[in-house]
Amino acid sequence: MGAGAPGVAGAAMGGSQHGGSAGSFGGTVGVGGGGRSAAGGSSAAGRGGAGGAGGSSGGPSSGGASPLGKFVGNITTGNSIDTGGMKYSKYWDQITPENSGKWGSVQGSATGAFNWSALDAVYAYTETNHIIFKQHTFVWGSQQPSGTPTLAQVENWIKSFCQRYPNTRLIDVVNEPPPHTTPNYTANLGAGETGTYGWITKAFKLARQHCPGAILILNDYNNIEYADQENHFIDIVKQIKAAGAPIDAVGAQSHALRTMSASQLQKNLDTMASGTGLPIYITEYDIGEANDATQLATYKAQIPIFRNTAAVKGITIWGWINGRTWVANTGLVNGTTPRSAMTWLMGELGRPVPPN
Repeated sequence: MGAGAPGVAGAAMGGSQHGGSAGSFGGTVGVGGGGRSAAGGSSAAGRGGAGGAGGSSGGPSSGGASPLGKFVGNITTGNSIDTGGMKYSKYWDQITPENSGKWGSVQGSATGAFNWSALDAVYAYTETNHIIFKQHTFVWGSQQPSGTPTLAQVENWIKSFCQRYPNTRLIDVVNEPPPHTTPNYTANLGAGETGTYGWITKAFKLARQHCPGAILILNDYNNIEYADQENHFIDIVKQIKAAGAPIDAVGAQSHALRTMSASQLQKNLDTMASGTGLPIYITEYDIGEANDATQLATYKAQIPIFRNTAAVKGITIWGWINGRTWVANTGLVNGTTPRSAMTWLMGELGRPVPPN
């Protein structure tokens, strides 16, 4: 989702195995290992201990993707990271670029030059501040280059990204699969693959080939909100796994949870975990509420479920500066003044409360 994304269908904007340690979401998660930055330099190993990348608290490890500690992250604000004098990495241990990682933001046409400037800045920030970088997104039915990209052009995009940003830890390989969105180049991308979703399978194969250390995710909306859409998403995952897609995890955007009960949310998460057999990332969580008390109540009911569900490996909240988020009233900070949900969340995570 994000600015420029298609609207969520139906009632989506009205407004997902138990166990695990609630405490595993606390503190600051460091990215382990170090690696080459966008500018070609060398970053220091990250801080973090058991909660750090490669620690013991979970995450997929298939296909060369090392496990990550559980995290609670957020997104860029426009193309900014630190904002209003507040340092992003004090409050969030992971970042997703809201728009600058989408193919169409980097390359206006499939035959044109790459413009990495905005994405370079986000990646460099993660290397300097030792927080997790998540890419959003390689293949999508929106915000893509003009024209009809060829298979070679799709691969060049993925290969070029992976070479430039080698410490990318998580990737939304395909975002919002059918019926939500369908790229206009599926026939080119899926050539030689079998099944209804051969193009998705191929996208995952390319991502594994060129970004072997990243956790590869199929991301969608409404897939832990509505039973029919959850079942359809699970079916897609089963089909691409059977076709050989090296998928590591699933992503649940979670834009439509505002009125969902805690018991229903837990049931839907359990269904997703058992149905796909994969870890879950909450990728775009937001609660659009102008009333601070109501937003706080929803956070207090739902965040502990994510924290205590073993299958859930991380949460990304879709914006934190109120008035500058994709959905109205989802922000957690007014200017530099925290809303009640932000104060509560930082307390739960053992992190400072803005503007500190």
